[in-house]
Amino acid sequence: MDTRYTHIARRRVRGAARPVAVAIVAIIVALAAAAWLLIVRPYQQQMALDNGGVPAVAAAGKTPAEAAPANLQALDVNQLLDEASKALKAQRYLAPAGNNAFEFYLRVLAKQPDNPVATSALRETFPYAASDAEQAVNSRDFNEAQREIDLLAKADPANYTLTILRSKLDAQRKLASQQQQQAQDQQKAAQLAAQKAAAEKQEAAKQAEQQQAQLAAEQAKARQQQRAAPQQAAAAPEKAAAAPTEVASAVNSDAVLLKGANPIYPTAALRAGQSGWVVVGFTITPEGRTSDVRVVDAQPRHVFDRAAMEAVSRYRFKPAMHDGTAVASTKQQKIEFSTGR
Repeated sequence: MDTRYTHIARRRVRGAARPVAVAIVAIIVALAAAAWLLIVRPYQQQMALDNGGVPAVAAAGKTPAEAAPANLQALDVNQLLDEASKALKAQRYLAPAGNNAFEFYLRVLAKQPDNPVATSALRETFPYAASDAEQAVNSRDFNEAQREIDLLAKADPANYTLTILRSKLDAQRKLASQQQQQAQDQQKAAQLAAQKAAAEKQEAAKQAEQQQAQLAAEQAKARQQQRAAPQQAAAAPEKAAAAPTEVASAVNSDAVLLKGANPIYPTAALRAGQSGWVVVGFTITPEGRTSDVRVVDAQPRHVFDRAAMEAVSRYRFKPAMHDGTAVASTKQQKIEFSTGR
């Protein structure tokens, strides 16, 4: 066989294989790109959102929001898709209300439930919109965050990201409530401290006024005493003259009965209806007690003697005074006994 034909055949085979190889490589690259766009990138974005991150889209590139269409109800599907596309370019995924991509796409689906453009766009932009909702949660714009989460739920109610966003919103609300309560408690404590300080200041001022009034009264009393001093000096000789008589009467005095005692009527005399009297003599000690108690006279004799002596022994006196000193003294006491018949 001629080798020239062999080389020609090989070249023809190689020429036919090159387009096939190029087509296979192109298919592999297309599948890889599709897998990246539809599987890998959404998964990475979802993982970043679950970990508190932000989808890899530069928010700094957002353009100022355009005015919302005047009459949204009158827009057809194509017009709504055009408005949604403008919102996506401006990265207005969820805000402002009434002029964002999600609301436009949801209006498209309300008109055409199977519209592939709106369905695909909502699915692909969900992670970016969720990032905006998370930013609203972190900034504690709770009403806006709730609105955006509700809007996301209309697009994909079963998405697990909604559970995370709702949990974060609830946690931020509780934290804000706690901080607000702490601030109120601190404000209340400050008010109580201010009231206490004001009360203490008022009390101190009141005490100062009382001290000043007391000092003024003492000064007035001192001045009055100074004015009365000459009159007291003039009256001093008269008082000095009267003093010896008062002192003499105070240092010399007789015994005075402080506490007496009733005699016990003898039973036999009481039954017999006897009456009588007893004169008892006794000594009053410097301590005011009685001693040396004795019967001086009695009628009848020996009937009421013991009862009279026992009664006198219980007497208590203020002792007699001589030159200001307590001294012993003697005294007699007549005690009468009568049945009262």
